[in-house]
Amino acid sequence: QLQLVESGGGLVQPGGSLRLSCAASGFTLNYYVVGWVRQAPGKEREGVSCIGSRSDASTYYADGVKGRFPISRDNGKNTVYLQMNNLKPEDTAVYYCAADWQITTVQAMCVKSTFGSWGQGTLVTVSS
Repeated sequence: QLQLVESGGGLVQPGGSLRLSCAASGFTLNYYVVGWVRQAPGKEREGVSCIGSRSDASTYYADGVKGRFPISRDNGKNTVYLQMNNLKPEDTAVYYCAADWQITTVQAMCVKSTFGSWGQGTLVTVSS
């Protein structure tokens, strides 16, 4: 299993921004599809932003975050970022970084959240 460590969560007011980081150790993260998956209390988990491996630069965004949550890689730092802008109370959730070999399209992996390795999660709370 790959080791992934998320950071950057916290409390933010509506309309604010946060940047989540997903750092990998012991392997090269850009060989894998990486996704940010969130789970709010009482709700099913939701793949919100995903990025393809080095052979596929595609991205996928859930409808509710399109235009607000760009995902990006810094290969030099072996890290994937989720920039979260114009945050809304409904974005409150635990956000997990997940990764796996690309076995199908990035969209399919993201929508189904079919990843074999997961981080511990970081809590994002959007509240005034």
